[in-house]
Amino acid sequence: MLTVLKEGEGFCEGCALVLGGFDGLHLGHRALLSVAVKSGLPVGITSVLSGKGRELFTREERNYLFSQNGVRFVLEFPFTEELKNTPAEEFLKALFGRLDVKLAVCGEDFRFGKGALGTAELLKTLAPCPVEVVKTVGFPEEGGMRKYSSTACKAFLERGDLSRLNACLSASAEEFYRSAYFIGGTVEHGRQVGRTYGFPTLNLSVPERKLLPPDGVYCGLCATPKGNFPTIVNIGARPTFGVEERKIEAYLDGFSGDLYGEYVRVFPTKFLRPIYQFSSVEELKKQLLADIRILRKEGYV
Repeated sequence: MLTVLKEGEGFCEGCALVLGGFDGLHLGHRALLSVAVKSGLPVGITSVLSGKGRELFTREERNYLFSQNGVRFVLEFPFTEELKNTPAEEFLKALFGRLDVKLAVCGEDFRFGKGALGTAELLKTLAPCPVEVVKTVGFPEEGGMRKYSSTACKAFLERGDLSRLNACLSASAEEFYRSAYFIGGTVEHGRQVGRTYGFPTLNLSVPERKLLPPDGVYCGLCATPKGNFPTIVNIGARPTFGVEERKIEAYLDGFSGDLYGEYVRVFPTKFLRPIYQFSSVEELKKQLLADIRILRKEGYV
């Protein structure tokens, strides 16, 4: 079980600590994490909350990812003026004062402290333990290599390239539910219109600060307490019914029952079509049947 350390709290065992912003787990992050895991020590990770712009994963979502990938505890740092203005040396003194760190791990481009003056070399000088500095890893792009980064992941998501995004997140078939992009939330009571024409759906509010792909209809999956199901996901408004509010609405193929109040994770994986305003419910039903045929025939990847 993942332990989230509050301000001033420590961890009682000797540990390996992975340093960085960690607003998710792309392949660059995983290169660092794997070094810490191989040490055999309990692994801790640092995570900066509420930075600039929208987030690939919310606090709750990233902590789920950490818990599924070998992390025992996380130190969360709200992105405040106080944090921004803490000198690098003071930051390290406070950090290592809370933990019995036996191994520290960071990337070669790691920066911290006021003015981002703290570097991997400074960490090696001041840390009370061995420091493993991991070389930057990247992926080929036109004109050369580009490092794995949250910025790159967000760019893929914003243009709807979920395949490239999930490749950056190491979302192979074996690791899909532990690594792929998802939208998490508690199932709400909606208008219950879908069940009246044979397509009951679950509804999620858009999490605050969550970065979403472009509005549209997607093939995907949904992980629920009652199993995992192929899914048609509507991200955006529902103009056929005059609903302009941006929501997540998902039809789970093969599921019956209800999930009200349950936490689920929706994984949009492949753009299917834009959102249309249909002239009638019958036209909408025809389109949904066509969407489901595509989902069943072509899958969700």
